[in-house]
Amino acid sequence: MAESVYKIIELVGTSSESWEKAAAAAVAKASKTIRDLRVAEITELDMQMSEGKVEAFRAKVRVSFKYED
Repeated sequence: MAESVYKIIELVGTSSESWEKAAAAAVAKASKTIRDLRVAEITELDMQMSEGKVEAFRAKVRVSFKYED
């Protein structure tokens, strides 16, 4: 097996519906400009609130992709 190197970046996705959709939004956006995404890890979940009501779900996601020379 050839040796490989991967880069990891951190993204924050948002959704007005759920944490799952927030995480999926982050990965979908990243996949438009980054090739060869490999793994996504959700590291933190939180919510934005206003007047006691949830306005947005946020998911902090680490994604890795193969590093190319």
